[in-house]
Amino acid sequence: MRVAVVGLGHIGLPLAVQYASRGHEVLGVDVDRRIVDTLNGGASPHQDEQALIDRVPSLVADGHLRAATWEDADLSTAEVVVVIVPVVVDGDRQIDFAPIDAATGDIARRIGPGTLVMYETTLPVGTTRNRFGPMLTAGSGLTLDDDLFLAFSPERVLVGRVFLDLQRYPKIVGGTSEESTRRAVEFYRSALDEGTEVWQVTNAETAEMTKLAETTYRDVNIAYANELARYASRRGIDVMEVIGAANSQPYSHIHQPGVGVGGHCIPVYPHFLFNDEPELRIPPLAREINESMGTFTVDVIEDRIGSLEGQPVLILGVAYRGDVREDAFSSAFRLRDELGLAGATVYAHDPYFDDAHLRQLGFEPYSLDSPAHVRVAVLQAAHGAYRELAPSSLPGLELFVDGRNALEREPFEAAGIRYVGIGR
Repeated sequence: MRVAVVGLGHIGLPLAVQYASRGHEVLGVDVDRRIVDTLNGGASPHQDEQALIDRVPSLVADGHLRAATWEDADLSTAEVVVVIVPVVVDGDRQIDFAPIDAATGDIARRIGPGTLVMYETTLPVGTTRNRFGPMLTAGSGLTLDDDLFLAFSPERVLVGRVFLDLQRYPKIVGGTSEESTRRAVEFYRSALDEGTEVWQVTNAETAEMTKLAETTYRDVNIAYANELARYASRRGIDVMEVIGAANSQPYSHIHQPGVGVGGHCIPVYPHFLFNDEPELRIPPLAREINESMGTFTVDVIEDRIGSLEGQPVLILGVAYRGDVREDAFSSAFRLRDELGLAGATVYAHDPYFDDAHLRQLGFEPYSLDSPAHVRVAVLQAAHGAYRELAPSSLPGLELFVDGRNALEREPFEAAGIRYVGIGR
């Protein structure tokens, strides 16, 4: 089967590799010439996952995988087009469709009769049918559900473990008609590994809402954990002990508190539900709670050492979560801003990013090889490298804030450094 994957980012490229590994002839399309040239040269432009790095050379060499920019992309013979172009929210938390609208227009001008277009990018309910359907028909001259087929299937994977997640989570699929759904199900059964469940739902809207429901659930659950952490911290109770004990009951699945929530998904997709639905009350409140954890963390610090005016503070980890080379919507940014408002001099370290990248993000780089004096350190991303961090390696350190409750208290207290976790 001839497949085009539009968007070769940290999710799109593994999808293209997965389809090619199953014997399909895959064309990856991206606006970034560097990504295209690197892939066509037989190497992965992303270093997130060893299986990705290992598979690319042979797939390119045997002709199952190639890449092009829009200038060279011919989709006229593609039987399936999978779209994985980001939809995010801007600084005002309004949904930005511009990149995916542009990609949809490019697709419409290039596809031929009988094409199945699949959207995997998370979308507000109704977007596949009501926004992209008309754009595709107008641009292609084809008729929806006659000689153009359209469906939605949300990606349900994490960067760094895409191939594993593709195997273990059911693939949710819903189309704009029964025939579109049938074709989409048939495609995924051929493109995913044997044994992977392809779960057909009633229509595209059901599939769109499924992704929003599962992502917003996580945001709400984390907000509840953060509320428990704040409650526990005022009463001298270790919230991690509470959560562990509560989750021993099979109906309790409380998530973990922390300094904030980052990434492409959890801070973004709840807005797809509630921005235009004022009757939804819990999701916006959860967003507010999780966004406030940077302020709470600064309050925790000031309660213990006093004013932060002119005080050096180190943020450990700028990535949005541990052991990924990705900083999308990282809570490190809000933490940086809140510390700055409190008057602190803010430094940052992350083993996955060089100094130039940290400066570009607005951080003053910190070297663990030649460490400067810091009074406070905050663990923001629980990278494995920090698990071996010797408290004595940070000169002048008085307070360590474990923003992910990931490290042990004892080494810090043995070194005469105060340790505090979130809700501990």
